[in-house]
Amino acid sequence: MTTITKKPESPIAHLTPEDIEQIGIELDTIRQDVIDDRGERDAAYIRRLVDVQRRLELASRGVLLFSSLPPAWVLGTIGLSVAKILENMEIGHNVMHGQWDWMRDPKIHSTTWEWDNASTAEGWKHSHNEIHHTYTNIVGKDNDLGYGIMRVDEDQRWHPMYLGQPLWNFINACFFEYGIAAYDLELGKNLSKPKEKRPPEFAVNLKKTLRKIRKQATKDYVVNPALAIPTGSFLPTLTANFVANLVRNVWSHSVIMCGHFPEGVETFERDAIPEQETRGEWYLRQMLGSANISGSKAMHIMTGNLSHQIEHHLFPDLPSNRYAEIAPRVKALFDKYDLNYHEAPLLNQVGSAWHKVVWLSLPNGWLATTNAKNAPQQLATLYKMTTGGRKVRRAAQARLDQLVRRQAEGSAA
Repeated sequence: MTTITKKPESPIAHLTPEDIEQIGIELDTIRQDVIDDRGERDAAYIRRLVDVQRRLELASRGVLLFSSLPPAWVLGTIGLSVAKILENMEIGHNVMHGQWDWMRDPKIHSTTWEWDNASTAEGWKHSHNEIHHTYTNIVGKDNDLGYGIMRVDEDQRWHPMYLGQPLWNFINACFFEYGIAAYDLELGKNLSKPKEKRPPEFAVNLKKTLRKIRKQATKDYVVNPALAIPTGSFLPTLTANFVANLVRNVWSHSVIMCGHFPEGVETFERDAIPEQETRGEWYLRQMLGSANISGSKAMHIMTGNLSHQIEHHLFPDLPSNRYAEIAPRVKALFDKYDLNYHEAPLLNQVGSAWHKVVWLSLPNGWLATTNAKNAPQQLATLYKMTTGGRKVRRAAQARLDQLVRRQAEGSAA
């Protein structure tokens, strides 16, 4: 729950600089093995998946033309939800990572793909590929840590506004595509500045994003429902599109949380990262800053193979269909160097991530020191820390700190 350098026992204290560089060499070998073996079966996989996704979306939208009939509404909505998830997760996300650029197919290439999402491909690739994957889990550098709206580490100073972060996180899940679009634009940061002090590219990118949102909204909430007017299915088709987008957003948000936020995933202090980070050091940070989801092959495809988040963070440009294949070799490397390969079923990881969201919405130690007997006192302390003046807040914080120390002393005894 705190940066790795401030933990009483560091999970990498036993590694020598030579060990870390050897990890880099061994991971480079795994990567090169896949690159040398890429070929027709990989190309066939992504082409087949794109074809299946497009057929599923077309068929689902066809069924929704008759969505005034409840069975057609259910069938069409499920199909459209799955199609949108496939397009965003296993296709769009991975194509825009450049995983299939080696095919030199202009239809399936990171420079030409535009996905079914509120974010523009250009904006997303900058914030995700260039920033997040370079500075993974470095507090103050990786904006994916809490997306700038949540407290994700105990070392972050607590403020009463964080009490609302479980609600913000839920709303963000429901409208995730728009949250990511705002995040890509650094919307809050830029709008808080006077107009003349905003970066010149902000206005350009904002126009591109608004144009993209208008295009997506027109397709889902105007054109497709309008096509269903002759069958009296305008409103059912509109609601079906809304539900499909909602399902896609909540699913995507859940998968992302599982890969980045469960308890046990490490974060890093900005000052503790070397200015010239070696390949081995970068690899090690990816290994410790990610978590996997165990499950079936179908589940892996529906997550965009981000269920293999560890492998994805290590090798973001390798074809996603190869992650399951190399996962045993990566896990063996974790075991060899006595590192934690963080993997658990979907529900466990979602529960762990949400527990972390709730825990960190409260002052450090508040939840751990609260029980049925002292709940009224603890709630009174929290109220004072939230609404009181400076002296009242300090006194309430002192009471909580004292309770935390007593509990720690009791545990040690």
